[in-house]
Amino acid sequence: MAMTIRVDIVSAEQEVFSGLAEMLFAPAELGEVGIAPRHAPLITKLKPGEVRVKISDKESQAFYVSGGLLEVQPKVVTVLADTAIRAKDIDEAAALQAKSRAEEMLSDKSGKYDYAIAQAELAQAVMKLRTLDRLRKRGS
Repeated sequence: MAMTIRVDIVSAEQEVFSGLAEMLFAPAELGEVGIAPRHAPLITKLKPGEVRVKISDKESQAFYVSGGLLEVQPKVVTVLADTAIRAKDIDEAAALQAKSRAEEMLSDKSGKYDYAIAQAELAQAVMKLRTLDRLRKRGS
């Protein structure tokens, strides 16, 4: 049996996942990280993207996080996300609409929209769509 580590993924609203895993992959601020059992303690910021939990060679689960923190301790990995959604529960139509709305805001040069907010909304919508796309390609 492979070694495992406890993984907890929590958002401001709820606990999204809690269980044992062989590996966790997350979009850290400076690039994707892979966390395995016995990983050195770590705290890092997360950017919007996919968190993938490898439960076994045959099973993994994907989640979208809008950002947050990743904390690695000797026996537990915690993802504290602003928003966390199981990838299979992402509303594709809403993500496409948010992407279009953000692109429209960015192209408007009148100054009535906050450019930084529009950029953040665009990044989140694009990462939701990428997470969905990766889920489909894996056939999960």
